Amino acid sequence: MIIYRYIAYQVLIGFVMSTAILLPLFSFFDLLDQLDDVGRGTYRAKDAFLYTAMILPRRFIQIAPFIASLGTVVALGKLAVNSELIAMRIAGISPLHISFAPLSVGIALLLIVAILEQFVAPQLQQKAITNRAIALEQSAELGKNLGIWTRNEHNILRIGLIVHNKRAADIEILHLSAEDLLLTHTTAEYADIVEDQVWELSNAVIRTFHDDGRISVSHASSIRWPSFVNPEDIATLTKPPESLSPLELVRHVEFLRSTGQEADSYALALWRKAGGAIMTVAMLLLSVPLVFGSIRSGLSNKLILAALIGLAVYLLDQIIANAGLILRLNPALVALAPGLMLIGLAALWLRRTS
Repeated sequence: MIIYRYIAYQVLIGFVMSTAILLPLFSFFDLLDQLDDVGRGTYRAKDAFLYTAMILPRRFIQIAPFIASLGTVVALGKLAVNSELIAMRIAGISPLHISFAPLSVGIALLLIVAILEQFVAPQLQQKAITNRAIALEQSAELGKNLGIWTRNEHNILRIGLIVHNKRAADIEILHLSAEDLLLTHTTAEYADIVEDQVWELSNAVIRTFHDDGRISVSHASSIRWPSFVNPEDIATLTKPPESLSPLELVRHVEFLRSTGQEADSYALALWRKAGGAIMTVAMLLLSVPLVFGSIRSGLSNKLILAALIGLAVYLLDQIIANAGLILRLNPALVALAPGLMLIGLAALWLRRTS
């Protein structure tokens, strides 16, 4: 229908305008934050600009709900100011039917977000984090003086430093019995990954704990250890959960659960990606009755109200997510519930406006 294509075109223009305003604004704040570190190590102003540029796709994904909200308000508000919405209402088109046009543009926005989330944003963000850490003279993967810990049913592994994708340093392995008693404690200067599940430990010290209380110590210049983690698992452990792609998160959650480890933070990060899509739809739908609710109040007032609603929703979403982790609530429920409730609220509001 011509009128729906016209509305969709106006909403698309609104989305572009909102992106052109919001993305540089948030990037400017990112740049200011990075400039605080200029002068530390080899971190220079060009590194701060490069870091800010590389996380642009991630920032776009994060502000997609705000783009949807403000873009819809800008588009429909312009139609309202020009009395075009009144003409549509007189022609018998309800706000509920008008919302279908912005929703179609919102779905296109979500497709772009999904592509960026899987194929672009994680890779650039992880590279940005690594480059920044190197310039600040920190461990590029683990952070200065830190390590990573992981385990399966009978082994606990600590890696002090990732040298590159096939070598780790400062290795510590605790092997436990079925009763969780310590059987051996192995330390090694380096571990070379010769196969996915086989590591070669260099300059290893093995302490064996016997039933009679004795502790025997042996040394080996090189031994092979059947690892329960592969290079991909190690690389994932060193990255912030939010920087991982959905497929990486699915795989890592399965790995953590299969080895008896805590996976809530990664599971929540996974479900929040889906929750972000639902929130984008919710903010878009909420913006439609917001415009119809007060046509005479002016476009600027609608934009301010949309911004305040967006800020309140963002803060509430962050609070619910953190509370969910602390209280160990179901990650899917924590991530999806706010967006679903807002969609329900928008649907009720649209029905009342129609």
